[in-house]
Amino acid sequence: MSIFTSKHIILGVTGSIAAFKAADLASKLTQAGVQVDVILTPSAEKFINPLTFQSVTGRKTFTDSELWGGEAHILHVGLAQSSDLLVIAPCTANTLAKLAGGLADNLLTITSLAIRSSILIAPAMDVGMFEHPATQENIRILRGRGVQFAGPEVGHMASGLTGHGRMVEPAELLGYIRLSLGSGGKMAGKKIVVTAGGTQEPLDPVRVLTNKSSGKQGYAIAQAALDEGGSVVLVTALTKLTPPVGVQIVSVSTAQEMENAVLAESTEADVLVMAAAVADFRPKTIAESKFKKRDGIPLIELEAVPDILQAVAGLRARKPKVVIGFAAESNELLENAEIKLRSKKLDMLVANDISTSDAGFGVDTNRVMLLFPNRKEVTLPLMSKAEVAETIIAYAEDLLNNK
Repeated sequence: MSIFTSKHIILGVTGSIAAFKAADLASKLTQAGVQVDVILTPSAEKFINPLTFQSVTGRKTFTDSELWGGEAHILHVGLAQSSDLLVIAPCTANTLAKLAGGLADNLLTITSLAIRSSILIAPAMDVGMFEHPATQENIRILRGRGVQFAGPEVGHMASGLTGHGRMVEPAELLGYIRLSLGSGGKMAGKKIVVTAGGTQEPLDPVRVLTNKSSGKQGYAIAQAALDEGGSVVLVTALTKLTPPVGVQIVSVSTAQEMENAVLAESTEADVLVMAAAVADFRPKTIAESKFKKRDGIPLIELEAVPDILQAVAGLRARKPKVVIGFAAESNELLENAEIKLRSKKLDMLVANDISTSDAGFGVDTNRVMLLFPNRKEVTLPLMSKAEVAETIIAYAEDLLNNK
């Protein structure tokens, strides 16, 4: 189940040109299954119409006109008590100052005082305003109270200046929201190491031996672990994917680099999920200069690369409590997967048939089978890789609890 399902988020919008991004954010949250209640400050109404938000959320947009209506004595309390998170995006320097000082002169600031859930702020202002000592002091005060911040980014401003102050993009802000909603989850306090992507073994200064892995399944597993409150280290080979917000990235290229990173990060790790497509072979020697066609077809001698899961299985004091492996097979799936499960001493193995067009490398869906040492087998139907990831992390939680 998605972390957004059945959640209630209050989205506060203040008077900034970045208010148009808030409409996109409200739309994305609503599409993800969130109940979104929007509060516009009077200055925000100068930039964007309440009807815009009502159109994308399907819910009433609240303004200061409601503050003096029949619900004035309970509106902010009702909103605050039912909220899982208050997001203020964009948040101006003026509203930052009000929040730091505990002022309550509009519906948004009154609700901010009444709120008992977390508060996430995405600042948006010009460079000089953000860098001003007063603004920096207000941010320090709010951080000290546990308020979370997303950004701002370095970028081009409406003023023509470039620097810190640009509001983070809605897609990235979704990651910060996920991180906040996931804190305190079932994996809170647990370290999860996830590997992703396809390793590259150099032939010469230009060419490499690699595979078709996109890293999508590994990145989805990292996100699912974050959604459960885990402290996630993502050991990733080269990929075009954007890492989940909140993950610690360790970038690697070769199988040897991945092994070194995995063994180092396995210290005190609770769970290791080896979702990466690690090379089985590498050139015995790497050519010092680029192969030339005119020199004829080169003779390349291969050797086996380190077996990372075997190395992990050989660890003693530093071995993760739960180790989950992957087997991507094009034939004899079950037989090969069972051999890997037992020989690598895994707690669970995720096997998928990469010969099908709707599962495996490059696509957004997967069809996998989960194998366990007690010969238990769980066959999952075709799912999105995000759903597969959520299922894997759920089983990892159970395995960890039973250790």
